[in-house]
Amino acid sequence: MTETQLKCTTRHIRLFTARVEEGRLVPDPTRLTLDLDPDNEFIWTEEVINKVQHRFNELVQENEGRELSEYNLRRIGSDLEGTIRQLLQEGLLSYNPDCRVLNYSMGLPRASDLL
Repeated sequence: MTETQLKCTTRHIRLFTARVEEGRLVPDPTRLTLDLDPDNEFIWTEEVINKVQHRFNELVQENEGRELSEYNLRRIGSDLEGTIRQLLQEGLLSYNPDCRVLNYSMGLPRASDLL
């Protein structure tokens, strides 16, 4: 019997009910795996990645015991999108000018002289 892998895809977050083994996703209904900014729209520092991962871990703990449904995955993904927007607005995260398509999906960059 094949296990069904659930996933949630937002603009900057991909969540999977899977674990990573040898660089491949293996379906696991008890585990969530985060793929952060797969299109490299932002420039990430280790500190900012840790903040997003910390928020992800908090959301996973908050949902412990609940069914890993598509709805719950979408809620977690949406919350993480909000975290990314907040980090961008705080100036801790910036757009990657070398991104394949620079579309300012989280809003136009802020210039400090305009604030």
